[in-house]
Amino acid sequence: MTHSTNLQPDPFTVEVIRNALTAIAEEMSLIVMRSARSPLLREAGDLSSALTDADGNLIAQGRDIPAHLGVMGSTVQEFLKRVPPDRLQPGDVWFMNLPEAGGNHLPDVKAIRPFFAEGEIQAYAVALAHWADIGGARPGSYVPDARDCWQEGLRIPPLRVFTKDGVDREKIDVILANVRGAEEREGDILAQMAATYAADERLQEVFSRYTAATLQTAIANLHDQSEAEMRAAIHTIPNGVYEGEDWLDDDGPGGEPIAVRVRIEIKDNEAVFDFSDTDDACAGPLNATPFTASASVFYAMKVVAGPEIQPNAGCARPVSIRIREGSLLHPPVDKPLVAGNHDTSQRIVDAIFNAFDKVVPERLTAGGSTTSGLLLFSGHDPRTGQWTTLYEVHGGGEGGRHDRDGMCAVRPHMSNVMNTPAEVIETNYPILIESQALRRGSGGKGAHKGGDGQVRTYLITGPEVGLTSMVERCIIPPYGLQGGEPGKTFDITLRRANGDTSPLAGKTHVQLHKGDRIIMKTSGGGGYGAATG
Repeated sequence: MTHSTNLQPDPFTVEVIRNALTAIAEEMSLIVMRSARSPLLREAGDLSSALTDADGNLIAQGRDIPAHLGVMGSTVQEFLKRVPPDRLQPGDVWFMNLPEAGGNHLPDVKAIRPFFAEGEIQAYAVALAHWADIGGARPGSYVPDARDCWQEGLRIPPLRVFTKDGVDREKIDVILANVRGAEEREGDILAQMAATYAADERLQEVFSRYTAATLQTAIANLHDQSEAEMRAAIHTIPNGVYEGEDWLDDDGPGGEPIAVRVRIEIKDNEAVFDFSDTDDACAGPLNATPFTASASVFYAMKVVAGPEIQPNAGCARPVSIRIREGSLLHPPVDKPLVAGNHDTSQRIVDAIFNAFDKVVPERLTAGGSTTSGLLLFSGHDPRTGQWTTLYEVHGGGEGGRHDRDGMCAVRPHMSNVMNTPAEVIETNYPILIESQALRRGSGGKGAHKGGDGQVRTYLITGPEVGLTSMVERCIIPPYGLQGGEPGKTFDITLRRANGDTSPLAGKTHVQLHKGDRIIMKTSGGGGYGAATG
């Protein structure tokens, strides 16, 4: 192939490069899903993939999980503060999960590979995967009563696990000795490595067609284009100051509701999001990192202002974020925060939506089942003797919009994780899915009603299984907008084999035995507009 020497590529070439980079990120995610060992990755797709430039600025991301939008690039930037580029070599794959180093929570482990062309680092490939266990006090690494970060699992600073010569067995053995389900974790690690290897191969193909200088110019153009599009989108929102808030049910096992508050200032083509009035960091695992908060703002602005804008670092240039140190969104490093990634992040989006309800309600949905809705079953499978962990999320009703009802049994906003099919659960775990149906009437009334949640019943078929719940919207319901009514809250019931029935808290841990049932009823969405008739 001939090399292009044009340092100012035409718009058609820039578009070809944009799609090539996005396709690489998409392929990385497919590789992880097709080669990972854990059903959480293979079936639910709890993963994301991205490419950054040599400075760690996001240039492409797969259509994966919105909660990771603002995390992938910041992870590389924080990585480079700890590992100078001159230490990196072709073939390296580094792993890390420190929340304070550009991350979100410990189970989301990132694999980072530097990409070299023309003798220099030109980009980084990042494969993020949620490990079904990262160690810690409870199986699955969700600890509702955690009071420090070390209870939540293994903390991995930048660690070179692969080189051009292969795996560093001593390092991977240290990791595997500190997590449950070592064989499954090793398979997931290899899947992440394979995804970054494929990205390296694909990038080599792109760089063989164009010079590095041409590609870097095209990437700079993509950043500039996204910035211009975001500025134009912000300009469609009237200037002003808008305030909103939303509430977490509690900080873990009880406690008072916790507020997320935002003050948004729109001025021409720029936006400032100030979270200074958000409550202080809490004792339990509902804290979130500033990087998670940035991802939530990034997502909300794309949804409200520019959903078609290419997600890259240029989008973030017109947006400023202020977070008070010591608050729920900037906690001390020793605080637990496993649920902040997928529950507190949702409260940030809901607070932003409540603020924008005053000015652009036609662009919003009412409140929905904005929580992980997590039930985590764990124990030894008597059929195989192996340790098993089922990490299962539960969608509910989407909020209504100005022009339609909310959808039923979906996962709105920051998550894009699928449920695990009943057949996969029953094949791999000592659990029977006894029933699954829509929770009729759980959506809030309105001119456009909220979507309904779902009901799923789990029957335990093994002798003993641990259950951890990590669910929001059990106390504070999904809100209605513009006069719509709220949806019903989550409801979790334990029915023992002897018929005794008791409600379960949204965040708790219990031991289950053969014949016990867990009945999960998910929340409905809020209604939009006042109901008539």
